[in-house]
Amino acid sequence: MSFESQGALEGSAQSNSRRPPFFFREEYSSLIVKGNFMTLAAKPKLVEDGEWLAHQVVEQYRLLEQMIDIIKVVDEKKGLPICNADVCPTMSASGHTYTWLDNKKNPIKIPAIQYINLVQKWIVGKINDPTIFPTDTSAFNASVAAASYPSGSLTPISQPPQPLGPTSLSAPLSQLSGRDWLGKSSGFPEHFESDIKSIYRQMMRCYAHIYHGHWLEPFWNINAYKELNTCFIHFINVGKLFNLLGDKEIEPMQPLVDVWLAKGLLPPPPNTNPGQQQQLKENVNVNMGGQPAGQAV
Repeated sequence: MSFESQGALEGSAQSNSRRPPFFFREEYSSLIVKGNFMTLAAKPKLVEDGEWLAHQVVEQYRLLEQMIDIIKVVDEKKGLPICNADVCPTMSASGHTYTWLDNKKNPIKIPAIQYINLVQKWIVGKINDPTIFPTDTSAFNASVAAASYPSGSLTPISQPPQPLGPTSLSAPLSQLSGRDWLGKSSGFPEHFESDIKSIYRQMMRCYAHIYHGHWLEPFWNINAYKELNTCFIHFINVGKLFNLLGDKEIEPMQPLVDVWLAKGLLPPPPNTNPGQQQQLKENVNVNMGGQPAGQAV
């Protein structure tokens, strides 16, 4: 199978008759760290936009990979990973079903674990491609060394990519001065922005499946849902701040995002007036009580 256009989306309607999942409720939206996630995502003044976003995308994938590892743990009784073809026959989340493109570019439904494995392979291939993510980090590390992060941050500066000159363009930058793109001044390729948006879109789908398919088992049952929330809010903050995600991609997880917006943990959308913010808080407060079945925390 090949991964050419990051999959197709089918069926986005949600059933209004269903009770909201527990992870959409304020009482289960807590995090493991305190700090301003907007500060974590803010670009240091001396760092070029492309360099910072390359670092952020690599870091966000590292955090997502840790969450994926949890759903790949093998159940000793069944001899299968928690996410397997029997329990997750499709890559889905809240009425959304994500399909893969086969070698003939036809969309096909495949088990979630197979989809996630292919996504990981594709993302790692992109990150390790020096024409997209150059790997000389010396100058970048020096420029971000002074950046401060709140205590307990999940995002230490560790080997972010640093481009040095045009890596995938046949002509020197001096001959391309008539066009501009994200990361051009640091030598990122012209398609860099579309590449990182595609990567971010696929990571969003993985998070959506993890929540809708595995929040109870394993994250609630092993008391790790706060870790999942922390990784996800950081991911969403970066995606919204740098326009890497659209409303359509966030839709399966929008109620949880609204909870964090109402609590002031995420920046409000542009042009949101105080009345709209108050309405958002009132909507979030209208949730259903109860406790998930399974191991208590």
